Amino acid sequence: MKPTIYLDNSATTPVAEAVVEAMLPHWRSTYGNPSSLHEAGMAARRAMEASRAEVAGCLGASPEEIVFTSGATEANNLAILGTALAAGETGHIVTTAIEHHAVLHTAQWLESRGIETTVLDVDSTGRVDPSQVRDAIRDDTILVSVMAGNNEIGTIQPLEAIGEICRQRGIPLHTDAVQAYGKVPIPIDAIDMLSVSAHKLHGPKGAGFLFLRKGVRIVPLVHGGGHERGVRSGTENVPGIVGLAAATHLAFEERDEVTDRMRGFRERLISAIEAIPGTRLNGHRTETLPHITNFSFQGIEGESLIMRLDERGISASTGSACSSPDLEASHVLVAIGVPLSMAHGSLRISTGRQTTADEIETFLEVLPEVVEGLRAISPFKVGD
Repeated sequence: MKPTIYLDNSATTPVAEAVVEAMLPHWRSTYGNPSSLHEAGMAARRAMEASRAEVAGCLGASPEEIVFTSGATEANNLAILGTALAAGETGHIVTTAIEHHAVLHTAQWLESRGIETTVLDVDSTGRVDPSQVRDAIRDDTILVSVMAGNNEIGTIQPLEAIGEICRQRGIPLHTDAVQAYGKVPIPIDAIDMLSVSAHKLHGPKGAGFLFLRKGVRIVPLVHGGGHERGVRSGTENVPGIVGLAAATHLAFEERDEVTDRMRGFRERLISAIEAIPGTRLNGHRTETLPHITNFSFQGIEGESLIMRLDERGISASTGSACSSPDLEASHVLVAIGVPLSMAHGSLRISTGRQTTADEIETFLEVLPEVVEGLRAISPFKVGD
């Protein structure tokens, strides 16, 4: 495989070497089932509980408030569906128009079961106004779910203010913190449930957790041997959990240094890309995650842009959700008012701890050439 400048860290990250090293013994020697009573099992249990303590400590939670899962999609489902089941499959949920599909599709499925959902609009930068949350809460509201930082445009939500509103009304607040965890401070005191995936912070795929505040009641989705304090049955993925903890430790240990570097990359990207005619920065300029920069380009199609960059050895992603046959534009970009013609020509650049300044400069040399080449063969002209 040819060397690649990898700028798609919001999709997944390369596993850090320290994380690999931490995981290896739990495939090779400490391979026992953590529920077994013999020494092999107890050794696995000790590693798992040490990992739980590490994750909890970095978050500012108690170890018994950490439920290990296969990732954030499962954690989101456990939080939302588990709350609905605990409420007897009745009630009302509040969320936003720019949530990850793991939240939106789960809420839509619950609507088919009779639970109403209010989907809040956001402003042109992707921010939700806390007063909208206050106005949307009803007497039968059972949950508010607002993501910490958006996975496409990076905008950070005012969780502290939203959490205060929810606390006043006695409504649990859930947040999908996949992109924010380990990168920006999270007001954990304002949150009742929080979802994380290891592979977004240089950990392994297939591991994650749900922070479940003590006293918040949910019903399990998976039944069996009563693992994870009865909340999530199934033999735990010990190597993945150890990798999650190692990645968490690394992320929080390096957070200030890495975040400053990524913010510098973002500023450099914005200043250079805004100089290209017919571009639009998507998301909030300052209230944003440090590693995500999203631009739309007039007169070109995002998938072609991604393929041309890939031909030049650069991996990035489009802001368009083009998995459907009719190439529907990203629901996030539509929600913030990006014209459809530009929403289809979007590019998300997401950096990681391994990204270098030289890679950013190479990308910025290549991008204008690629954009110009695609516009030269496009039937649409900039300014049309």
